[in-house]
Amino acid sequence: MRGASAESLTRLTGTLDGLLRGDAAGGSAESVGKDLLGAAEVLRNQVALRRSATDPTAPTEARTALLKGVFSGHVGVGALGILGEAGGLRWASGADLVEALEHLGVVAVVRGAVAAGEGDRLEAELFSFERIITDSPDLRSALSDPTRDVSDKQGLVAGLLEGKAAGSTQRLVAEAIASGVVIPTLQRYARVAAEIRNREVATVRVARALTADQTERLASALSSNGTAVNLNVIVDADVVGGLRVEMGDYVIDGTVASRVDDARRKIAG
Repeated sequence: MRGASAESLTRLTGTLDGLLRGDAAGGSAESVGKDLLGAAEVLRNQVALRRSATDPTAPTEARTALLKGVFSGHVGVGALGILGEAGGLRWASGADLVEALEHLGVVAVVRGAVAAGEGDRLEAELFSFERIITDSPDLRSALSDPTRDVSDKQGLVAGLLEGKAAGSTQRLVAEAIASGVVIPTLQRYARVAAEIRNREVATVRVARALTADQTERLASALSSNGTAVNLNVIVDADVVGGLRVEMGDYVIDGTVASRVDDARRKIAG
């Protein structure tokens, strides 16, 4: 997101911060997050509505009134205020408005989970469910089936997560399904959750599970400038030995498999 849309998102982020400041228990954050995610889904599905809400030729007051009128009575006062403000801002496209509201909704849900003491659980469950989808061809096929509507897919996953995952996790998973690109969206949500908590996420592939001591030492070695690192560990038989660490744009590959591949390339060359 760039230009006017990025500036608008920055303004709305400030508004959300002010709205949630002092929400020690996270109740308001959870409610606002739910409302904003719901509004984002409505706008994602209503092309004409989002075009009208971001039409640069329409008066600011008209766009604000439009969004407030559509969502009044369906969302709380806090979310309605953000939606009204969003209508008065400039957006490069309707899709940018949807993306901004989705992002703000995710931020609010995460902040609610953190305030309720469930930040670690949320991050862990987002990663775990992303791995479940990745490792299950049948589930992956069901979630990408164009003949099944979004509510059907959300119902399928709700049945899998009910009683096993935090409410915040279930809410974000449902939104990821609505986005149409589940795995990348879950990964993005996990990054947002880490950023809010001033943490970085490292995906570590190993041949065998790490011990608690190994996990702690690796996380400490990867941390810098006081930023904690959350390790998402994947046991992968293809690794053979050693480990492969992916953190942001950086990749550290110390696996036996990678060294064998390097040797093969040198021989072939």
